[in-house]
Amino acid sequence: MKTQITVLALCAELFTYCVCADAQQLARVPRIAFLLASSPGTDPRVEGFRQGLRELGYIEAKNIAIEWRYAEGKEDLVPKLAAELVQLNVEIIVTDGTNVTHAARSATKTIPIVMALDADPVGNGFVASLARPGGNVTGLVNLLAGLSGKRLELLKEAIPGISRVGIVWNPENPSSVSGFKETQEAAQTLAMQLLSLEVRSADDFAGAIQAATKGRTRALTVVSDSLMFSNRRQLLQLAIKNKLPSMHTQSLWVEAGALMSYGTHFPDLYRRAASYVDKILKGAKPADLPVEQPKKFEFIINLKTAKQIGLTIPPNVLPRADRVIR
Repeated sequence: MKTQITVLALCAELFTYCVCADAQQLARVPRIAFLLASSPGTDPRVEGFRQGLRELGYIEAKNIAIEWRYAEGKEDLVPKLAAELVQLNVEIIVTDGTNVTHAARSATKTIPIVMALDADPVGNGFVASLARPGGNVTGLVNLLAGLSGKRLELLKEAIPGISRVGIVWNPENPSSVSGFKETQEAAQTLAMQLLSLEVRSADDFAGAIQAATKGRTRALTVVSDSLMFSNRRQLLQLAIKNKLPSMHTQSLWVEAGALMSYGTHFPDLYRRAASYVDKILKGAKPADLPVEQPKKFEFIINLKTAKQIGLTIPPNVLPRADRVIR
């Protein structure tokens, strides 16, 4: 009798253990990371990523966990945050720019990395080719440099007679170097002169704007990177103070006070990045997932800024804008 009771007790204990193990397995949720160079806060790009997850059935803190890390514009902090995420052994790291992807890739060659955007992933050495990435990195290309000519054309139309433009860029960022060269080629085609305005930190902004004014430029075009974007309000305040209209790569610049932007619709890229997360969580390898190109572009004009700097936008340009801030 005692033997039977002992056996039954062992069976009950084993059954309880199995039920608990199954419950733990069912309760387990994948943990991914999102590493951003910017500061926390309301950001259409982040909201686009969350939207993409929701469309695929993922709800944060319910069936997926996200480790958010923000460098707040401090470039030297990015590698430390990347190393921290690797130590947490997350299943995927999502990145939002060249320097961030470089830091993540330097920290791990095994954890899958999804680029929410990058201007030149092949040139930056992140993937072997767009069709066959071949490593632990894949995602989306935003083609920032490829749109430089279109931005200069729009500047010429918005500011009739303009022939000299200052270009603000960071020579220490590979993607910015590519964007600068692309803009140089486009300027030659359009018979426009470019004044190079190099910045390596936010402390260089005032000098760059001063040089632009002394160089008799009538407008600025900015090759955006994490340095520029994180400090965009400071740069724009200086430009507006000196009555310099500026052209940018995305709408967040215009919402912060820039005159115009033309480029990839960034929230859409981030929304689509969620599909890479979904595929990898379901077993796909980054090496086999082709890098995708943008599908949605937008042209934004800020009439408040135009009025502030004393500029009248020609009536034939306004109807072409996807959005006008009045």
